[in-house]
Amino acid sequence: MAARSEAERDALTVELVFALLTGALRAAAVFAVVWVPVEVLEAPGRDAWLMAACAAAGVAFTVRVVRVLWRWEPPAGPPERTPRR
Repeated sequence: MAARSEAERDALTVELVFALLTGALRAAAVFAVVWVPVEVLEAPGRDAWLMAACAAAGVAFTVRVVRVLWRWEPPAGPPERTPRR
């Protein structure tokens, strides 16, 4: 396996950070969608709802990170150099 260039490593770092941040935001949103109605309506079985909210948030995080990284393609190699005149 060939060593990665600086541009490839930078692109991978940016993509990983993007995937993790958007995954965390999506997980927080899903958790809130499940948990806030339980808090507002004071529904019974709060422990079960809390576990469901955490599980849904974990699934949402994982799906988002996998989807972002699955679509990512590394740069196609070094940029073309034009000869100086």
